[in-house]
Amino acid sequence: MSLTIPTNLYKPLSTPKPKQPFFAPRPKQSLIHCQARLDEPDRNSINVQKSFSAALAITSVVLSSWTVAAPEPAMADIAGLTPCKESKQFAKREKQQLKKLESSLKLYAPDSAPALAIKATMEKTKKRFDNYGKYGLLCGTDGLPHLIVSGDQRHWGEFITPGVLFLYIAGWIGWVGRSYLIAIRDEKKPTQKEIIIDVPLASRLLFRGFSWPIAAYRELLNGDLIDPSV
Repeated sequence: MSLTIPTNLYKPLSTPKPKQPFFAPRPKQSLIHCQARLDEPDRNSINVQKSFSAALAITSVVLSSWTVAAPEPAMADIAGLTPCKESKQFAKREKQQLKKLESSLKLYAPDSAPALAIKATMEKTKKRFDNYGKYGLLCGTDGLPHLIVSGDQRHWGEFITPGVLFLYIAGWIGWVGRSYLIAIRDEKKPTQKEIIIDVPLASRLLFRGFSWPIAAYRELLNGDLIDPSV
């Protein structure tokens, strides 16, 4: 007895896959670059942020030069001037001013309003003369402090730094006023807005005015700083 198995019933369970090398190269992926288009308001906001950052940088530079460090010992390096704390005429002036205030103080009751005002003036006078001597100011033969404007770094706090700060603040006020007049000149009644200030508009221009040196230089390069019709 023989057993016959038909061959058509045999089917492979799975087709063998071709072997791949262990380090198979990865297929290259295409990179998709996305670029968002900035609208005009977004660009304006970016420009405002840049201007504000520049204004902060300028302000920090100005204020850093204004900070009062530990005073250095005063040196009589200018002919005819001596440190105020060593000047006899300077000390004499202080005594004379305090003596006048004390003589005025005797005319009023101790707890009256004029007496309290005179006492406060005496304290301010003492503090002022003390600061003159502490921060290294130089006095002449008249006993008065003299400002050194020769550019010596040791005396920058007397003239250079306050002068630069004054010019910056004055330019800031002028630039904000100029920007306000330019902003309202196309209105129906610009004179009315000069009399009654548009507070929201003025507030925005006030903060933008911190970067007035950069804005003025930019307009100078573009030819917009001066009106050609004038």
